[in-house]
Amino acid sequence: MAIKLENVGIAVEDLEATIAFFTDLGLSVVGRDTVSGEWTDTAVGLDGNHAKIAMLQTPDGHGSIELFEYIHPDAIATTPTLPNEIGMHRIAFSVDDIDEALQIAARHGCHPLRGVANYQDVYKLTYVRGPSGIIVMLAQELGKS
Repeated sequence: MAIKLENVGIAVEDLEATIAFFTDLGLSVVGRDTVSGEWTDTAVGLDGNHAKIAMLQTPDGHGSIELFEYIHPDAIATTPTLPNEIGMHRIAFSVDDIDEALQIAARHGCHPLRGVANYQDVYKLTYVRGPSGIIVMLAQELGKS
């Protein structure tokens, strides 16, 4: 059986703010829609499912995220995920310039959880808390510009 990762889906509180954050980091919007009906109820497992969605893609075309903001049923706010909690954890991006990426994140009110780490002189990396509490890992491979 062949298998391929299609995308990572993330429910968000504010679709427009989240799109702005990820497009400023370099992703592009490749599609938007509002979905509802029996097929979404069946696929998602929620009766009356109705959501605004946006598909974003990395510049190399290999990574995609689907963002969705629920219209119905009401979204359920939770406390932001901690790095050591079981379950969906984070989304990670390689960046050419971590300092520039952090400046972009800061314009959206998103800052490192603690700081920027150096992993064995191979990567500089950090976790930032993005829109809707999403943990986003940014990593710059050292020795590459």
